[in-house]
Amino acid sequence: MAKVIPFKAVRPTRAIVGLVASRPYDSYTVDERESRMDYNPYSFLHIVNPGYKYDKIIKGEERYKLVRNRYLEFKEDGIFNQDKAPAFYVYKIVNRHGQVFSGIIGATSAEDYENDVIKKHEDTLAKREETFKTYLQTVGFNAEPVLLTYPDNSTIAKIIKETQKGYAEFEFTMTYRDTHYLWKIDDPETIAVIQKEFEDMNTIYIADGHHRSASSYLLYKDEKEKNPNHLGNEPYNFFMSYLIPESDLVIHEFSRLVKDLNGLTKEEFLIKLDAIYRIENRGIMPYHPSKQHHFSMYLDGEYYSLYLRKALYKFDTALDKLDAQLLYKTVLQPILGIDDLRNDDRIEYVNGRHEIVTIKSSVDSGDFEVGFGMIPATVSQIKEIADEGLKMPPKSTYILPKLRSGITIYEF
Repeated sequence: MAKVIPFKAVRPTRAIVGLVASRPYDSYTVDERESRMDYNPYSFLHIVNPGYKYDKIIKGEERYKLVRNRYLEFKEDGIFNQDKAPAFYVYKIVNRHGQVFSGIIGATSAEDYENDVIKKHEDTLAKREETFKTYLQTVGFNAEPVLLTYPDNSTIAKIIKETQKGYAEFEFTMTYRDTHYLWKIDDPETIAVIQKEFEDMNTIYIADGHHRSASSYLLYKDEKEKNPNHLGNEPYNFFMSYLIPESDLVIHEFSRLVKDLNGLTKEEFLIKLDAIYRIENRGIMPYHPSKQHHFSMYLDGEYYSLYLRKALYKFDTALDKLDAQLLYKTVLQPILGIDDLRNDDRIEYVNGRHEIVTIKSSVDSGDFEVGFGMIPATVSQIKEIADEGLKMPPKSTYILPKLRSGITIYEF
């Protein structure tokens, strides 16, 4: 039973929501951030980068306290206002490629995370979890929802469709040319129906936001232990999520770029690959694989196709069948000597939307020696891996939609 509840969102006013909303802080270059903050006093970046006001880089808990101050200033200035009644929020994104994502923003249960009703498929870093937990405890809010996915549900789909026929609370377009819409559901009967539909689901899955959900869970554990009168309905028991049906998810792959051949010549490297892959030289024409367990490779100005010799590789788990894991186990680790995919600076990742151009230019420039492409994982693979309690290698999926910060805010 998945517990999803409405909440009183803190939201920007309609007139300036497009100015407030921002991408995650780390997705901007320094120049991009400074440009936006120079010319846009409403940007949520002013909250998460409070040292900008003093032309100073501020880190740690001192920064967190200033984030809290900036947030309160935005509320005091009427930039943010809190809804008077708990609500669900229907949120729709139409990106520049015409892809449409529709779902519901609500508060999901940290206890469900603990009990594996909300399932995970990626490893998290303990240090990063703790850092973000401390951040949440200090600032007292969450401004970017975790992306969760659930099996397609006709009742929820009908509610979303009917809600979208009404007047949108927000409608704005960002500089990336994606248009965002938000509708509020505060009717008690409709809220009850939505909650009942989620209660009937045994499992929902994290699509994107593993560190945010893990940190929210740590916050819940801390606050529960500190509160002798804990009831289970306090705001810290929940975290903000954007729940969309599985059919709305779009998954791209991450390609791999490696800086050297681990001391091997090109010929020695190809011979080692030949032991487990059937290799075809595709020449200078760009090539991308079309099947699972097939890979593209760009090396020394030429494209290659790699076809797994399946008789030599054993698939024992759902994780073994994942191409990102397969490439790691057959090439990156044993041949190229990359054990730690998360921290080894010899490897970098390119999301599949820019894969062919970026791999070629990165190798041709001499910054990298070889690049590998693959097809994306599927929702079914993600679910199977999560159901088996296994974790994908880092950068196995690049999942859309990518959410904006500051559109709805959940206060603890």
